[in-house]
Amino acid sequence: MRTFKIPHFVAALAVALATPAVLAQSPAPTVPVEQRAAIESVVRDYLLKNPEVVREAMQALQAKEEAEKQKAQKLALATHRARIENDATSPVGGNPKGTVVVVEFFDYGCGHCKRAAGAVDGIIEKDKDVKIVYKELPILGPESFHAARAALASRKQGKYPQFHSALMHSPAIDAASVEAIAIKVGLDVKKLTADMDDPAIMATLEANSKLAQDLDIQGTPAFIVGEQFIPGGLDINTLTFLVSTEKTRKAEAKPAKAASLK
Repeated sequence: MRTFKIPHFVAALAVALATPAVLAQSPAPTVPVEQRAAIESVVRDYLLKNPEVVREAMQALQAKEEAEKQKAQKLALATHRARIENDATSPVGGNPKGTVVVVEFFDYGCGHCKRAAGAVDGIIEKDKDVKIVYKELPILGPESFHAARAALASRKQGKYPQFHSALMHSPAIDAASVEAIAIKVGLDVKKLTADMDDPAIMATLEANSKLAQDLDIQGTPAFIVGEQFIPGGLDINTLTFLVSTEKTRKAEAKPAKAASLK
């Protein structure tokens, strides 16, 4: 890529001109009117001759914002680690004592979540050292909310894994479908309905929503594998790679930790 050596103030003004909101928030210039007009004329002429500078400035700004976002997200993951991985109100699948923790925020009405369900099921079968933490995040309407309440209520009958999987693979999650699925997996529907009104379930869903906000999760699904945050769906190959990467990170961290204790 061709680069241009231009005066600092020209580069700064180029970014400002490309981002009006930034310019609007800047303090009023103290440069005399005559000099200001001359500077603006130079900047305008330069940008007309080299419009690619604006694109480069915007790309640099976007890269900076992305780096800041990733830094903030990494800090949030560290700050809320206990809530993410060890909250007793969150159902667990796979190996409860697994050394690699995969956390999923999901909605039963989310098509991308349903497509990613195969990857989650696959990693449970493939790797017995993986713990899955399920974070119910019903954001797509009343049906999603009803299904999430039913799923959490099924824990009292020890049927969450089966019920969760059946809901995730069902094309419909309206009340009638949820009840039919509950019967199919062997749940006592009368008890399930009563348990859905437990205030603890609402508290869990509210806590999940708050945690999602704290982590700046914008939608479902969203995965966390150790220190890795993955917004959106994934397949079994991607999830396998993420788990492998986390295992490598943990293995490399042990010698470093041991050395620091000496």
